[in-house]
Amino acid sequence: MNLTQKQETFCINYFQSGNATEAAIIAGYSKKTAVVIASQNLLKLNVIERLQELRDAAASAKIMDVVERKERLSEIARARLTDYVTCGPDRDLVDVGPDSPNTAALSEITAKTEFNEDGAGAAVITKVKLHNPMQAIAELNKMERIYEEGQAPAGTTINIGQVNIDARGKLISLLNRLATRTGEKQGDTEPEREGS
Repeated sequence: MNLTQKQETFCINYFQSGNATEAAIIAGYSKKTAVVIASQNLLKLNVIERLQELRDAAASAKIMDVVERKERLSEIARARLTDYVTCGPDRDLVDVGPDSPNTAALSEITAKTEFNEDGAGAAVITKVKLHNPMQAIAELNKMERIYEEGQAPAGTTINIGQVNIDARGKLISLLNRLATRTGEKQGDTEPEREGS
């Protein structure tokens, strides 16, 4: 796609303003012919392609890609209240700034001033609420398709660890059903028919 400098300037200004005549004038075309030139430019294949490139670049810059989504969810999953609270000898201090880690995890910060019964002794009470890390982990697992059947490689060991007896029984039952389904899938080949 070969564009002249005027056409490139026209494309950029048209993309930004949506006004073809104005874009033609800014690009250096004559005011007398700007309407005609603008119309002609909008019919040229190289100009159409360039405008589409600009649209695609703007759209993709606004949309989070998979890596960025995973990074954001990982920030939420990794965050701890201690990332935002500094403990001091007199009181705890909420400290959230541009250098704070995992700021995507912050759901809400509220502050209010409270006074004692006499109306004196003002104290600022700050509350920090984080997004649910378990939901972030679940979303990451969905993105990685960890929950789908047949995704775990053969021979994968799942360490159940210390689980209460009721939950452990349910988990073992679920794992047995998954193992049965996996076995059925592997044995689902149709037997060969004689004479085929």
